[in-house]
Amino acid sequence: MKIYFRLLSYARPIEKYAIPYLIFTILAVVFSTLNLALLVPLLTTLFGQSANHEIPARPEHFFDIIKALNYYSYQANKQYGVTKTLQLVCLVIVLSVFLSNIFRYFAERTMENLRIHTLLNLRKAVFSNVMDLHIGYFNNERKGDIISKIASDVQVVQYSVTGTLQVFFKEPLTLLTYLVTLFAISYKLTLMSVLVIPVSAFIISRIVKKLKHQAAASHISYGIMISYLDEALAGIKIIKSFNATGFIKNRFNQENIRYSNIIRSMAKRQQMASPVSEFMGVLMVATIVLYGGSLVTSGKSEMTAASFIAYIALFSQIMRPAKAISDSFSNIHSGLAAGERVLSLIDEQPQLTDTADAVTISAFNQELSFNDVSFAYHTIPVLQHISFTIPKSKSVALVGPSGGGKSTIMDMIPRFIHPVSGTISIDGQNIQHLTADSLRSLMGIVNQDSILFNDTIYNNIAFGKPDARMEDVEAAARIANAHDFITATPKGYQTNIGDKGVKLSGGQRQRICIARAVLSNPPIMLLDEATSALDTESEKLVQEALNNLMKHRTSLVIAHRLSTIQNADNILVLENGRIVEQGTHLELLEQNGLYRKLIDMQTFTSTTLQTT
Repeated sequence: MKIYFRLLSYARPIEKYAIPYLIFTILAVVFSTLNLALLVPLLTTLFGQSANHEIPARPEHFFDIIKALNYYSYQANKQYGVTKTLQLVCLVIVLSVFLSNIFRYFAERTMENLRIHTLLNLRKAVFSNVMDLHIGYFNNERKGDIISKIASDVQVVQYSVTGTLQVFFKEPLTLLTYLVTLFAISYKLTLMSVLVIPVSAFIISRIVKKLKHQAAASHISYGIMISYLDEALAGIKIIKSFNATGFIKNRFNQENIRYSNIIRSMAKRQQMASPVSEFMGVLMVATIVLYGGSLVTSGKSEMTAASFIAYIALFSQIMRPAKAISDSFSNIHSGLAAGERVLSLIDEQPQLTDTADAVTISAFNQELSFNDVSFAYHTIPVLQHISFTIPKSKSVALVGPSGGGKSTIMDMIPRFIHPVSGTISIDGQNIQHLTADSLRSLMGIVNQDSILFNDTIYNNIAFGKPDARMEDVEAAARIANAHDFITATPKGYQTNIGDKGVKLSGGQRQRICIARAVLSNPPIMLLDEATSALDTESEKLVQEALNNLMKHRTSLVIAHRLSTIQNADNILVLENGRIVEQGTHLELLEQNGLYRKLIDMQTFTSTTLQTT
């Protein structure tokens, strides 16, 4: 129940919805019960049974509904006659039905507003926490499972948990009201008939006992399927290129079969609860007809034929809330299983957070420094005792074999990861004592992979700058050598570029990313192999854009093609997590070390390709 009430906390302020719902539901239940109770005076008036019996006594208590209805129907019959009394009773029934449906509508509308409000708050909380998590979390989790929790599981919580709240209030109230009315008609008959309810509840609880574990397994399986789907759509070209369509289909289908088997098993248990409760209901009705009929025919009871018919009508309706309650037991297990997954995502804490005394930084004035920095993934060392400085307006390039730690160094500067030891400082301030938002506002990042969104070119360039003016966006595009190809598109800056910019070439996508960095106008630029995946012509255009971007800015560049960083003020050569060489391009050539070896390898490769 702890999970249940915690999920309900996202309905706050719940009293805004609960109080009106309580009022509307009570009124709806009262008038709904009155509809059936009015059968007694209707049948008595219609068949004139009151003429053959004793004059009904005035009720002593206001809650003695049946006696009150008999008494007032008799008085009306005596004063107005059978026809007018019948008309009056029918009019009251119609009015009661109308009011019960009106109040039921308002109750359901209020509950729907509560459900939507809860879904809004819950989904907002989940997504907000996901966006605050550290980068490393996403490297260890399936993206499809995260999507499943935010989209599917939250939806299950909405319809099962809040829906069960409705059932647990409305249906027991309806059940209680019907029982009170039944006791008012005949307490002996009612006492005997309700003995079967605990038996029915016990049997149903045994049937749905394993549903929670099955529901949890179904949500996990569904998340895996979504992951497979996401991977298949993202890698469709590779799948077809390697003739792996059959393998991907089989992998997805195997998980689909597993998910279907779990759902089938759950449905079998859920659907078994309804026939059991219905059978128990029929058993009770049969018992009532047998015993109640004997009371009426024996003449030893105050129950009349009209009261007995009304009793059966009321008792037939009591099965509806009882059945709804039994069905809700199966639904709540699925909702709680989904709720556990959702709450686990909300409870996930980012490993990298601002310290309590973190301060904001608004400008970069002097230098960016690494001071004896080391880093390891778990127990595997990646960087060892790295120290270097990037003065303001200077450029530093990182080169070396793959796995040397270049990307790890770059990820540390915006605090995507923290060093195991050592410090990174900006203008003498340890970046771990600065707020992440203010630190990242000083930086522009251009990655090897062009990260674009399914939106217009304008919105991609102005990303994170909702107040950007058109002239500013255009100026940034000109600096990035992107303006000419943008204006050549069908709608110019308002052209939609498709999912991940699929409608653009690699060079065009990269120049859009550079324009986005230019528009933010940061003093520090982080460029991670921004030209490595481009052809020669695109590389030239992108390199010109990067040169424009780096003017008068402090830059850290990871270079795959060493020809692109020969003008860097300082080049750091990394191998196995250590700086093995550093200096300018000419200084490193003279050292005749690893850098010279890398240059010669690329020169040889380029010459061989040209000859071929």
